[in-house]
Order: sequence, then C-alpha cells, then structure tokens
Amino acid sequence: MKKNKKQPAAGLSRRLHFLEDEQRLAWLSPQLDAYAIADTGVTIAIRDAEKKEKKKLACGKGCGNCCVHQRDLPLYPHEIVGIYWYASEKMAGPVRDVLKNRLATRPAASGCPFLIENSCSIHPVRPVGCRQFNVFRLPWAPGDAPYFTRREDVLQPIPDYLDRAFAAVIPLYNGVRKEDVSAAIKAIRSQIMNLLSYDWSKLAALMEKGGERAQKK
Repeated sequence: MKKNKKQPAAGLSRRLHFLEDEQRLAWLSPQLDAYAIADTGVTIAIRDAEKKEKKKLACGKGCGNCCVHQRDLPLYPHEIVGIYWYASEKMAGPVRDVLKNRLATRPAASGCPFLIENSCSIHPVRPVGCRQFNVFRLPWAPGDAPYFTRREDVLQPIPDYLDRAFAAVIPLYNGVRKEDVSAAIKAIRSQIMNLLSYDWSKLAALMEKGGERAQKK
C-alpha cells in the first residue's frame, strides 16, 4: 500500500494523500481534509496542555486501552464510507483476513474490532472521536473511566477545529442545508452512532468478495 504525502499548508498537520483514489472518489478528498483539520486541533490542544498546564500525555504507540475498554466510540456516516473503502481496497495480507473474520463474527460492544495486535488497522481513516480521545498522566486501565473518574486528565478538544472538520464534509451529505454552515454541522453531528454497535457484517462480505477477485487475477 503506497501512501502519497506532500507538505501541508502552514499550521496544518500532515495530510495523507491517495492521489489515484481521490481522483476516482469525490468524497475522499474532503474526508482526508477533515481528518487533517481535526489532527491539527488535537496537536495544538496537546501542545497547549503540556506547555500551559504541565500535563504529560499518557497515550503512546502500542497503547490501545481506550479501544478495548471504551463502550461508546463515536462514528458518523461519512466515516463509515471511508472505513469501507480503506478496509476493502487498501488493506491486504494477514491483517485483512483477521479483520474480515472478526467483522463477520464479533459480537457488538466487545471492544473495537479494528484493533489488531494492539494497533489500529484503519489508522489513516480512524474516526474523529478516536483522534480526539487522549489522556494525560495515566493510561486508561481496566475498570477506569477517565470521563467520569478523572475528567481533568482527558484532552479538551478545540471546538473551532472540530467545527471546521465537520464543515469540510458538508458537501458529502445530501439533504443538509449547505448555505447555513452552523445548521449543517449540527445536522451532521445529530447522526452520531456507536462504532461498537454498528453492524459491520456487510463490510466483511465486501472484503470477502474483494479477496476472491484478487485470487482470480
């Protein structure tokens, strides 16, 4: 899998580019833009908390505690489209097989199905809610509930960046009043779902068909 990258605009986190796919799929560029905006807001919020409040981020590579213990992972319709694309078209090898089987059989609310060997298998298109959730001081542990037990340790996202991220995907929603940005953002956010309770069996079937086509070539 080749990811094409180029330098982002000043002040923005690095944005992933899938040039051929973006030319083919009209929805992909706005979604990647939205993720870059959200990531920038998270980066700034973490930097400010570390500098001004002397907090130390507890999250790090290989830590998937929140993916395992969280019972509500926010998910929006446009993010489902991105996950379908990435899992069915960009994933390959053993990880693809593991995910396909897991999505077909995994019961709801049993931890994030996309966490494989303590790593996010859809990291480039992980939902905004996952991108924003960061914990300071101590990692999330079994039995812990940072939102309720130590809310001060949970990163406070910057609202402006979150709004801008949702504004970037307004064109992807039919029936949303695009001339009223605030109303459009509110309409999109009202469609929130829980990744853990979403039925991913159709994605598993799509991945199965994709694998069969690849074997025939």
